[in-house]
Amino acid sequence: MPNIIVTARDGAEREIAAETGLSLMEAIRDAGIDEMLALCGGCCSCATCHVKVDPAFTALLPTVSEDESDLLDSSEHRDAYSRLSCQIPLTAELDGLRIAIAPED
Repeated sequence: MPNIIVTARDGAEREIAAETGLSLMEAIRDAGIDEMLALCGGCCSCATCHVKVDPAFTALLPTVSEDESDLLDSSEHRDAYSRLSCQIPLTAELDGLRIAIAPED
């Protein structure tokens, strides 16, 4: 069960225990962090689960798909560490993952 450190938009950090096999978005939602809207429920169609991933973990993540990249392009806050949390499956290797919820567009 990986532990994830989530930084909210106000800078507050919260550590959550997440089940492997869930998406990062599901783990954040299940932990009651409601500032992430995730309107499409994880279908990779809205970009409201945009997060910034700690650079130390980017090599452990799956490659950004074309659909994910297109959605991230719609955000004025996209950078090299932007991902949609619904596209990140949680594995044991991601224990200690640090992410920040991206500013709202």
